[in-house]
Amino acid sequence: MQDPRDASGPPAHPAPAAVRPQALSVGKAARASLKRQRPVILWLTGLSGAGKSTIADRIEERLWQAGYHTTLLDGDNLRGGLTRDLGFSDADRVENMRRVGETAKLMLEAGLIVICSFISPFRKERMLARALVDEGEFLEIFIDTPLAECMRRDPKGLYARAKAGLIPHFTGITSPYEAPVAPEIRLDTLGCGVEDAAGQVLAELRRRGVIA
Repeated sequence: MQDPRDASGPPAHPAPAAVRPQALSVGKAARASLKRQRPVILWLTGLSGAGKSTIADRIEERLWQAGYHTTLLDGDNLRGGLTRDLGFSDADRVENMRRVGETAKLMLEAGLIVICSFISPFRKERMLARALVDEGEFLEIFIDTPLAECMRRDPKGLYARAKAGLIPHFTGITSPYEAPVAPEIRLDTLGCGVEDAAGQVLAELRRRGVIA
């Protein structure tokens, strides 16, 4: 059986032959110019309980306070709508990330700063999401929290349930997490709080000229 993470084969649902991309008069650069910002995808990845959602929320809040146009795509929120038909098998996780990547790309095309908060456990899927956009438009942010600390926090009680065998395919317990090799930003949550973590991200965005 082919590994569901192997993207070398054809897509599971190829576009019909009659589908042709429609040329648009207003593009990404024009939309972004109205907002006076550079669109970018901030992709926060890490284990459950690492602090992704909390940090992502604070990043967006600070960007909003500074007058920037953003949107936040959070794993649990999308699981209630866009990806609610998917489970947590490897194949479903791959499809989940495909949909998220395409959604983030659409938001980027709208000229937004797109903040994505997902476990996104497989490197290949994160690489595929990066490949959807232009160079410099995808920043991988590794929320580097050790498994032991995530299990200690266990804010939703998920690790306890997974260890009891009640949640199959749980990342870090019965399903692997492939940590980023060279993320643009690495946040060690044992050494910094939420405010400091958000500040580090905004500082990097300024350094790259994404925000002023």
